[in-house]
Amino acid sequence: MPARKSRKVLFDPQSTEPFPLSRSKVEAWIQCPRCLYLDRRLGLTQPGPPSMMLNRAVDVLLKSEFDQYRERNTAHPIMAEHDIDAVPFRHPDLATWRSNFKGIRLLHRPTNFMLYGAMDDLWVAPSGELYVADYKGTASAKDEPQTLDAEYRQGYKRQLEFYQFLLRGNGFTVSRRAYVVYAVGKIDRPSFDAKILFDMQLIEHLGDTEWVEPTLLKIKETLMLDSSPPSSPNCELCGYVRNVTEAIAEPA
Repeated sequence: MPARKSRKVLFDPQSTEPFPLSRSKVEAWIQCPRCLYLDRRLGLTQPGPPSMMLNRAVDVLLKSEFDQYRERNTAHPIMAEHDIDAVPFRHPDLATWRSNFKGIRLLHRPTNFMLYGAMDDLWVAPSGELYVADYKGTASAKDEPQTLDAEYRQGYKRQLEFYQFLLRGNGFTVSRRAYVVYAVGKIDRPSFDAKILFDMQLIEHLGDTEWVEPTLLKIKETLMLDSSPPSSPNCELCGYVRNVTEAIAEPA
């Protein structure tokens, strides 16, 4: 099957128009600069991950649940449980900020990137300071607190920090404190009974956005190259392509 060509706008080094760059593409560069170059310069889009509809259901239902407290301007029980003096934030643009391919936007003038990202939620303290909140779903047979320590969850931290960066660039006062609401499906039950029970956990993260600015400048340097940069040593896709190429080249 031929490589799938992207229908999105590709980066043109000669263009003066702001280039749209999503949070997920920033994360893609962190994982492998070569893959981002092939995607945004040449239109060779990576194979997409499988749809995770159960996680999607958790996301939609949690948004709906927090929206009920937003309408009442009261704290969600998990916020009260953890002594967070805040309520879900009400703003006329919240629906846009949550929308994929729209999100909250910021023109980063040093790179001429139109940055954007679709966040899950915002909470506001009495002082007006905002807390970025994100919803995650997982499952575990162990009855233990979730953390963001695992290597693959470092991207979750950067996700929160990128939203903090966008919000501050739009003039909002944003706390370093951000939160992940984790819905943990319990799989240690003796039977399914047509339902999944969830343990709701809250993880606090102190964001540090200092990495964002230099990363954006490096992404611009990557996209300005005349040829693709080296792949990341840890990129599974590039490793697979390399192994396949070598295997095919070997004599039978």
